[in-house]
Amino acid sequence: MTDLFPADPPPATDQPAADAPLADRLRPRDLGEVIGQEHLTGAEGPIGRMVAAGRLASLILWGPPGTGKTSIARLLAAATDMRYHAVSAVFSGVADLKKAFAEADRARAAGQRTLLFVDEIHRFNRAQQDGFLPFVESGTVTLVGATTENPSFELNAALLSRAQVLILHRLGADALGRLLDRAEVLEGPLPLTPEARDALIASADGDGRFLLNQAETLYAAQLPAPLDPAALGAFLQRRVAVYDKDRDGHYNLISALHKSLRGSDPQAALYYLARMLTAGEEPLYVLRRITRFAVEDIGLADPQALLQCTAARETYQFLGSPEGELAIVQACLYCATAPKSNAAYAAMKAAWKSARETGSLSPPPSILNAPTKLMKDIGYGRDYAYDHDATDGFSGADYWPEGMERQEFYRPVERGFERQVKERLAWWSRRREELQRE
Repeated sequence: MTDLFPADPPPATDQPAADAPLADRLRPRDLGEVIGQEHLTGAEGPIGRMVAAGRLASLILWGPPGTGKTSIARLLAAATDMRYHAVSAVFSGVADLKKAFAEADRARAAGQRTLLFVDEIHRFNRAQQDGFLPFVESGTVTLVGATTENPSFELNAALLSRAQVLILHRLGADALGRLLDRAEVLEGPLPLTPEARDALIASADGDGRFLLNQAETLYAAQLPAPLDPAALGAFLQRRVAVYDKDRDGHYNLISALHKSLRGSDPQAALYYLARMLTAGEEPLYVLRRITRFAVEDIGLADPQALLQCTAARETYQFLGSPEGELAIVQACLYCATAPKSNAAYAAMKAAWKSARETGSLSPPPSILNAPTKLMKDIGYGRDYAYDHDATDGFSGADYWPEGMERQEFYRPVERGFERQVKERLAWWSRRREELQRE
């Protein structure tokens, strides 16, 4: 049967040109050739099961660059005998989507199902994402969206509820090695020593497309002798770390830094700090987060932690980058190795909750100022116990609003300086009970 509504041909019938980029010439011809995503494409994986059943649900493919999202979408169309149409959120607008939906509707009337692949789907705004819903619900298209960003943050909840999110893994060294094996079958041995080959794989940071582009550069150079790792580093441009300062990588790494600090692992904390700073993160942003950690997760267990952070800020502002970054490293290491307590943080949350619930209660009259005669006459300041005049400098007076029982928000831990604070609070509590019995 002639295809009345032609679209992009699936790869099984689309031979790349002989002069096409190496990555295109090595695109997998079926799902079994996809490298590194066997948890999805294997017989027991969700994609493998869908293909076996001949029923494809709408999907969101979430993963780093160069992990096979586009290839999987094209192969899914071929495997399920669907018409394949691709748009990019970077280059397409509302008019392109309307055209794609109209063509898919006519194809459906003629008995052809359409797989609509939307690359970088997170770049469509919320209103544009809503535009997919009626066509997905009616079955006009089966949507396969690709994104490098966390769908929870970037895609509408309504769209997510109608699609299954599948996570693609960054390619490990073994998978990247197999990609190079395929390239060498096609183009011949790479001009690299075994150690340089390993270095090339490590430099790809899980991105198969980047790896093949680097391999193609090596082939095109027609080098007279294999390169060692040092020569390879000089020959190829260094790969910039995958890190978007306002997107998912930003939040993932700052979360990893915070939790490494909380877990008292200075080595891991320093690693994530380095990941962010070498990728171009604003140093003072990282220091602000470390300072927040000092008050949230250390608090009075080591009051010096906060001073280390504020001193690091002053030092960084005085020295600038890169010299001032050493002060940030010092603050990071200090916080990672300090005793930990979230007692102040927990006390704040508990006190705020109580204040919202009892915010109309007046403090006891004895601790209210009485600047006027009327206030004195009605009891403001009467019987106030001045603690400095009391034995041990502690009166044990009741400072809570009338009708409200004493609350315990702050509960210091048995670590660091808070151990001393806990002993002090316990003594005050015992002394208060003694005074109340007198």
